[in-house]
Amino acid sequence: MSLASPKKGVRRYLWSFWILLGPGFLAALADNDAGGVISYTATGVQFGIGLFVPLVLCLAVLTFTVQEMSMRLSAVTQEGISRLAQRRYGKFWGYYHVTTLALENLLTLITEFIGMSAGLEMLGIPMWIADLLCLIFVISFVVFTGYFTKERIALVIGALNVVFLVVAGMTHPSLEAIGRAFATWNVPGSLRGDVTWFVIATVGNAIAPWMIFFQGSGAIDKGVSARELRLGRIDTAFGCIMQAVIAAAIIVCGASLYGHLQHVTSLGPSDIIGGLTHTVGRVGATLFGIGLFDAGFLASITVSLSSSWSIAELFGWSKSLNDKVRQAPKFYAIYAGSLVIAALAILVPHLPLNLISIVTQVMGGVLMTPLLIFLVLMTSDRDLMGPYRTKWWGRIWGWAMVGLLVALTLATLVQTALQA
Repeated sequence: MSLASPKKGVRRYLWSFWILLGPGFLAALADNDAGGVISYTATGVQFGIGLFVPLVLCLAVLTFTVQEMSMRLSAVTQEGISRLAQRRYGKFWGYYHVTTLALENLLTLITEFIGMSAGLEMLGIPMWIADLLCLIFVISFVVFTGYFTKERIALVIGALNVVFLVVAGMTHPSLEAIGRAFATWNVPGSLRGDVTWFVIATVGNAIAPWMIFFQGSGAIDKGVSARELRLGRIDTAFGCIMQAVIAAAIIVCGASLYGHLQHVTSLGPSDIIGGLTHTVGRVGATLFGIGLFDAGFLASITVSLSSSWSIAELFGWSKSLNDKVRQAPKFYAIYAGSLVIAALAILVPHLPLNLISIVTQVMGGVLMTPLLIFLVLMTSDRDLMGPYRTKWWGRIWGWAMVGLLVALTLATLVQTALQA
C-alpha cells in the first residue's frame, strides 16, 4: 500500500488521507446500518438525549480496540480470522465461525433491505420495485474493476452518512440539554425500568462479528502489512470516531420525537420518517430517508463481503476484489446469493421483523464471545505476532472486554426471556 503522490502541500496530505482510508473506516461507519439507525432513533424517541448520546461516544474506544486487533492480526499474519482459527484451534472453530457468521449476516441483510426499501418508498416507489432496485444497486457493486475502485465507491456511499448530521441540526437541539447529558448522564425516573434493553442494544450496536471479519480480510485485500500498522490505526480510529458522532446525531434526531410516538420498541422506518415530517418538515424527513437507504446500502456491501471473504478463505477459493467475476465465481456467488435471499425474504407477508432483530442480536453475542476470545489470544501470541503482540495492559483491557461481552450476552438472553 503506497501513499506516494505527485501532489504537494495540503493537497498531498489530503490525497494521502483519502488513500489510506479503507477497511477500518468502512467497517466502523457501516456499523450504523439500517437496523442500527432505527435502533438509535428509537432510543432517542424513548429517552431523549439523556444517557445515550454520551454513551455512544464513549463506546468508540471499545469499537476501536476490537477493530484494531482484527486489523493488526491480519496485517501481520496475512491470514483471515476464520483460517487462523481453523489452523490453530481445529476445523470445528473454523466452520463454527463461518457458519454462524453467514446465518447472522443473512438476518442482518434482511434488516438492511427493509431500511433501504423504506427509504425509496419515500419517493413514492412501490415496495416490490424498491426492493428490486436495492438488489440491483448492491449487486452492481461487483461489476467495477479492482479493489481500489470498489473501495472508493464504498467510501463515497459512506460519506453520505453526513445527512444525519444535517437532519440533527434541523431539529435545533438544545446545547444546554446536550451539555447537561454529559454532566449528569441522567435518565428520566419514570423510564429507568425500561433502560436495560436499550443499553444492551446500544452496546451491541457498537461491535458486530461481521465488522471483525470484514476489516481483517479487507486489510489483506488492500495490501496492508505490518509496515502500515500506523496507517491502519489512523483509518480505524477515524472510522470509529465518525461512527460514534453519526450515531449520536441519529439519537438527537429521535430525541426530537421524544414523547410524541408510542410503542417505541416496535417502531418501523415508516413510523420514524412519518414522525420526523412533523418536526423537521418534509425535506428533513426525506433526507433522513436518504440516510436510511444509504446506511442499508453500505452495510449490505460490507456485510455480504464479510461472508464472502470468510467462506472463500476457509475453503481456499479465490477471494480478492481485484479478481473479476469469472476469476472468483464462488466468492462473488456468495456475495450475490446472500443478497438475493435477503431481498426475497422481505417480500414474505407478515415477516416477524422484531423476532428477526432479537435473534440477530442474540446470535451476534453468541458469535462474538468466542471470536473475541480468539482475537485476544491470537494477538497476544508471541509466536504468531512477534514484536506486534498485544502489550500486557492491552491484554488486561482485552479480557475485560470479553467479560463485558459475556455479561451483555447473558443480559440479552434474560431480557429477551422476560419480554417473551
